[in-house]
Amino acid sequence: MTSQRRVSAQPVPAIRPQSNTVHGVVLTDDYAWLRAENWRDVLRDPDVLPAEIRAHIEAENAWCDKLMGPTRTLQRDLVKEMRGRIKEDDSEPPQPDGPFLYYSRYRRGGEHPLICRKSRSGKGGKPGREQVMLDTDALSEGKEFFDLGDAEHSPDHRLLAWSADEAGSELYLIRIRDLSTGKDLPDRIADTSGEMIWAADSSAFAYVALDDGHRPTRVLRHRLGTPQSEDELLYEETDPGLFADIDQTQSRRFLLISSSDHETSEVRLVDLADKAGTPKLIAARQAGRQYSVEHHGDELLILTNADGAEDFKIVRAPLADPSPSNWVDLVPHKRGRLVLSHLCLADRLIRLEREEGLPRIVIRDLKSGAENSIAFDEEAYGLGIDAGYEFDTDRLRFIYASMARPAETFDYDLATGERTFVKRQEIPSGHDPDAYVVRRIFATAKDGAKVPVSLLHRRDLVLDGSAPCLLYGYGSYGAAMSASFRTRPLSLVDRGFVYAIAHIRGGTDKGWGWYLDGKRQNKPNSFSDFIAAGEMLAADGFTSRGRIVAEGGSAGGMLMGAVANLAPELFAGIIAEVPFVDVLNTILDESLPLTPMEWPEWGDPIRDEAAFRTILSYSPYDNVKAQAYPPILATGGLADPRVTYWEPAKWVARLRATMTGGGPVMLHTNMDAGHAGAAGRFDSLKETALAYAFAITAAAGGWDEAGEPVSSS
Repeated sequence: MTSQRRVSAQPVPAIRPQSNTVHGVVLTDDYAWLRAENWRDVLRDPDVLPAEIRAHIEAENAWCDKLMGPTRTLQRDLVKEMRGRIKEDDSEPPQPDGPFLYYSRYRRGGEHPLICRKSRSGKGGKPGREQVMLDTDALSEGKEFFDLGDAEHSPDHRLLAWSADEAGSELYLIRIRDLSTGKDLPDRIADTSGEMIWAADSSAFAYVALDDGHRPTRVLRHRLGTPQSEDELLYEETDPGLFADIDQTQSRRFLLISSSDHETSEVRLVDLADKAGTPKLIAARQAGRQYSVEHHGDELLILTNADGAEDFKIVRAPLADPSPSNWVDLVPHKRGRLVLSHLCLADRLIRLEREEGLPRIVIRDLKSGAENSIAFDEEAYGLGIDAGYEFDTDRLRFIYASMARPAETFDYDLATGERTFVKRQEIPSGHDPDAYVVRRIFATAKDGAKVPVSLLHRRDLVLDGSAPCLLYGYGSYGAAMSASFRTRPLSLVDRGFVYAIAHIRGGTDKGWGWYLDGKRQNKPNSFSDFIAAGEMLAADGFTSRGRIVAEGGSAGGMLMGAVANLAPELFAGIIAEVPFVDVLNTILDESLPLTPMEWPEWGDPIRDEAAFRTILSYSPYDNVKAQAYPPILATGGLADPRVTYWEPAKWVARLRATMTGGGPVMLHTNMDAGHAGAAGRFDSLKETALAYAFAITAAAGGWDEAGEPVSSS
């Protein structure tokens, strides 16, 4: 590694120590001042960020631009390549609903989708003429940020409820479009989560309102033509650790109101045909018990982990009294077979499950009990269900992809078992799946656990340890990393990289137990698993130590901060996107939007000293060391309500002030976006290009003492 950078333009924020004592430990934060006192206002209007803080963030952006300046041509090439793999005038396969076929599509050059429909049967039995219900390209014109939240047509097909966020802060405004005129009604419903569920008679819809702390806590019913102030409260969640959410059964009979955190849930039903329908509780919350609900006839089919079903089971319960005392197993629990989701159609129960790390779809005839499944003979692949709108149907749509093979959409005939090919993801610039190799291998963690690693490389790549590697990881909240097709990493793979995904503990890639072994007191397993994956890739000749660029975002960014502290010499570079790195300070602060809900995942350091000490032991910001670090690129979003902008800003400042060599450390904050970055499908390519140009430069030797890339000097 080279010595630490001494470039005068590098931002050096003021040190203003703030200290507090928790469980007898003095915590000192030199950069707490980067958190604006008016941060809630900044979420709504980024222009109100205090001038001193804005000046520092902008200086960081300028410093990042300076160091990455020599890669501008490479970044443009990467954007061009990645854009060339996107079908610009793409359209999703239409889904039928009553008299119409509904779908979204893009126009050539468009950043945002068009929401469309056609008559199901026009002249000669062919679909009718297209109606563009919502042109979000036009709606986004002149705006720095625009994100379509949801678009739901009414049951009578006359109206479209749609929502949009125009700041990146995830505060969505709902509007209603009259599809006969193309004009929006006067109704405006502000500060929502963006989802809507229509009443059966199309006269009203339910939505979730966010409170002053940015938490989704209240479910309301809005009747068309009335002001938001008169909306009827259906449910309010008073526990700050649980959030409210809405959905509906596939039968469209019931609105589902859920209260949940990361390990406990509670669901209420509202009859969508009842104008005055009130919520009916299914099962009162019980710590650690989760369940989700589908409807079939006079029964509910419930996916749950009740009664020790760690990997979940499906039970049936009478609609008249669905309390847990009446739950009867329909699909019993089987350890190691994680039931991910379930769906009810008129005569069948469909479930998506994963066993031995691979997904499959299982179809059960509810009359006979007979089952058959949809799976593929691949080492690693992704599989998903597109439920569509209809309930009384013999058609199930599913999507299959592998890391080398573009997504393929099929319609499956539930009566005959016949698969009908619908669409293959087009790669306009060309793509030969046979030119690549997909592998699934296993690393051995320090405690003996076998950690799956999915990887992709060109077939002609010589695996002698000389190849650079991008190793991606997440490992939190039970999220599994699908080994499906992604076009963007091909720009690295085609340049000789090995692209790898480490399916570390904290996800559910190997069942629910895999998640439990990577949360709370077991969180350090996530970090050691990721390091073991990198060590294995080097030992087996896929790459070598010091040639691996690690990448992760959000909670995966916390992973990046942790492994940078623990094993900096393993990595050529670290890409930490909107990284959750100030873990301890955030989880100690109950005023932040997500903190109470996060305690089941990380532990409650306020009331539990053991949890405090565990988090203190790995929190990236609190464990920055006087050691050499690899080059680091951190990114943030000024309007991000999930990982607030000051987390990466503080982390980068402490890294530079503490590290004894290596680097450089860069921060780029999107001043016009939030957690997900740029919303447009092409605008977002620029952010990926920046990250990939960093990875290519870091793997090629990094930056010299003058801040110039070694590979170009």
